[in-house]
Amino acid sequence: MKIVVYGAGGVGAYFGGRLANAGADVHLIARGPHLDALREDGLKVESIHGDFEVDLPATDDPAEVGECDVVLFCVKSFDTASAARRMEPLLGKETAVISLQNGVDNEEKLADEIGREHVLGGVTYIFSTIGEPGTIEHTDGPARIVYGELDGERSDRIERFHDRCERADGMEGVLSADIWTDLWNKYALIAAVSSVTAAIRLPIGNIREVDESWELFVGILEEVQEVAAAEGVHVADEVIDNWIAFARDLDRDTYSSLHYDMTNGKRMEVDALQGTVVRKADEHGVDAPRTRTVYSILRPWAVKNAGD
Repeated sequence: MKIVVYGAGGVGAYFGGRLANAGADVHLIARGPHLDALREDGLKVESIHGDFEVDLPATDDPAEVGECDVVLFCVKSFDTASAARRMEPLLGKETAVISLQNGVDNEEKLADEIGREHVLGGVTYIFSTIGEPGTIEHTDGPARIVYGELDGERSDRIERFHDRCERADGMEGVLSADIWTDLWNKYALIAAVSSVTAAIRLPIGNIREVDESWELFVGILEEVQEVAAAEGVHVADEVIDNWIAFARDLDRDTYSSLHYDMTNGKRMEVDALQGTVVRKADEHGVDAPRTRTVYSILRPWAVKNAGD
């Protein structure tokens, strides 16, 4: 099985490396100093599930890779359309493109660019990042990847990919029968955590200790649940309760990647996280005042960082 990791950062490179160790033919698409290090020294992974190194072909040009069976699409949400327009050399008739991105609208953006027949949904549960160029640090989380066809079909291509994931050590593969529900379930959490840590600019521990701030976190979870329902996706009350319990147990110094990007002058995924909630709430006539307020706070930072 030939697998391409498009956007081989903390998430994509980790799973790509594990799949390569399980016998897959894995190619990495990256850029900048990280790409240089991958080419010169190979991929290094420091993981709570065991460290490893693997030498994989790496490039910034999809044309050098050619057609493949699976693309793990891991670019930032604001790069979805532009990256998708470069994907043609990777696509064969049955190529599966699995989005492992933040948000719930990347699949539609991909479909607009490359055709819906290629697009699958995916969700990851892992805390990993680029520690330094060429090195991935996996510090927490089960290293789980959830994937499925958008219509829930158990196609031959997703069955083959699932089989490959099951052979890989250091990761868990889950074949979903309802990937849209899985996408919205996770989206509720990341939208809420990113909202409060970035807007308040304090870690989750400080937010838990102040009733008004904790109510903001819970309220955003509930707003995402309501917007999902308007989209025809059921996010169960049990899921919301589980995320509340999960956030109560998070290390008190936990921030979010959105906070990191905001405070380090990097482009921000505000539109994919808070912006999507606001847009879909407007489409369906749903009231989402907490998310709308957070969006209005964070949007100027996103505009500023995009222009820097």
